[in-house]
Amino acid sequence: MRVVSGIKPTGNLHLGNYLGAVKQWVAMQDEIQAAGGETMYFLADLHGLTEWIAPAELSANTIEMTATLVAAGIDPERSILFNQTRVPAHSELAWLLNNVARVGWLNRMTQFKDKAGKNREGASVGLYDYPVLMAADVLLYNATHVPVGEDQKQHLELARDIAAKFNLDYETDLFTQPDPLISAAAPRIMSLRDASAKMSKSNPSEQSVVKLIDSDETIADKFRKAKTDPDPLPDSWAALEGRAEARNLVIVFAALADRTPDDVVAEFAGKGFGQFKPALADLAVATLAPIRDEMVRLLADRSAIDAILANGAAKARDLAAPTLAAAQRTMGLLA
Repeated sequence: MRVVSGIKPTGNLHLGNYLGAVKQWVAMQDEIQAAGGETMYFLADLHGLTEWIAPAELSANTIEMTATLVAAGIDPERSILFNQTRVPAHSELAWLLNNVARVGWLNRMTQFKDKAGKNREGASVGLYDYPVLMAADVLLYNATHVPVGEDQKQHLELARDIAAKFNLDYETDLFTQPDPLISAAAPRIMSLRDASAKMSKSNPSEQSVVKLIDSDETIADKFRKAKTDPDPLPDSWAALEGRAEARNLVIVFAALADRTPDDVVAEFAGKGFGQFKPALADLAVATLAPIRDEMVRLLADRSAIDAILANGAAKARDLAAPTLAAAQRTMGLLA
């Protein structure tokens, strides 16, 4: 079993990123390796180019996110941790797969439609084609499983289609069709000011998002001021239906504490948010403060972070080379 997953380097990771992805990666590292499998995590800096970003910002984000992943529990000695750019085989295989993927398949990708909006003609070719690079990211290592959220399931299906068509067209079994790995524990964290929108650093309200770099006081203040409703918590999770802000805070508490929402609601049944929010704030500070402090320590020595990425990339290149060469030979590019 080999799990491969990537994350775009967007600075200032927030609570939603941590609970929805990073915490799951750490858990997978432990569980999959205990079962004899392997985990590979990469910073998707090539995907970061699909929309304009200042070069210095992209570079800084890559270093910062690497530090965050390590601080959160990704162990570079146990998982292969690297950034795409250092493994050219990602780009090389993507070009080969571009000649297998069909335009009709890419036209159905809803993520492109959402990101391009009404300006599809002005969107970059990279934004349109990035699902093929995503396919290369996982097929290059013959990943057996890929952690995906609901918004990425379509892209994994595309990767499976590309693998199947390549194998069929060239009468080979070179590429493994990866299966989705969907963690029931991965929650969708919403804004603390508007539970109809995902938590996002692009939200103009600083109070809406808890950043992993926030101080203890800032984290606690944001939870104390989080939007709720005047009613106390009920005695069951189902009874919170229709109370979006209340549900969001319970989900955050449950995810931080590794408990079920039903369990959390049962503990606080009948209590108002005047009691619940301080408890949530204390839990968030206790969980996030050690990650922030370790991240700050790691960022004080950026050469060490660079060394982690270089070492991980060397391991990834060794794994990627046979697959890329086999694809080139299969397509008649190598004798």
